[in-house]
Amino acid sequence: MLLTGMSKADGYLQFITVLLLFVFVLAITYITTRWIANYQKGKAAGSNLEVIETMRITSNKYLEIVRAGNKYLVIAIGKDEVHMMAELSEDEIVYLKEDRPQMDFKSILDKLKEHGAKNDD
Repeated sequence: MLLTGMSKADGYLQFITVLLLFVFVLAITYITTRWIANYQKGKAAGSNLEVIETMRITSNKYLEIVRAGNKYLVIAIGKDEVHMMAELSEDEIVYLKEDRPQMDFKSILDKLKEHGAKNDD
């Protein structure tokens, strides 16, 4: 009887240890990912290249408006090639105002949780 009690305690202790290690690895992974993302974002800041707009033509072909320095270029991107189609002036570029708010993963997850809670009621 006493031995089974000790083995249960050992089992619980092993489970808690594994759970704590798992949470620790998740935390380290999260911190590392955030650090790398901020590092890469900092390197990209001040860049002379910017994709203004992308439009899919077929499953593997796109048209993009790209700002390179002070020039705006329309490029066609295929599976194995990139072609410059035209050069635009800054006056020809029309920026659309987006009325919808930018959503991050947390806000999407919160909306899904709310939707799931409503369905449970």
